[in-house]
Amino acid sequence: MKQSTLVLYTRNRCPLCDKAKNIILELQEEWDFLYKEADIDQSDELTEKYGLMIPVVEIDGVEVQYGQIDKQSIIEVFSEKSKS
Repeated sequence: MKQSTLVLYTRNRCPLCDKAKNIILELQEEWDFLYKEADIDQSDELTEKYGLMIPVVEIDGVEVQYGQIDKQSIIEVFSEKSKS
């Protein structure tokens, strides 16, 4: 099974982003995935796309959550992927 890639779109001084990162780090203890962070302030395109939505969690190129990140929802995505 191919390892999934999770990207967290984030920026500095974003308490929800810090919370999301902590959830993702907890999930890494249970699930095997590559974790990448993208600072939207480094890219005008990303700032335009995600400025009001962050944090945004993307798994294998699909946005799965934004704003209030919920651990259970991400677990469900990984569970579905592990079945296919």
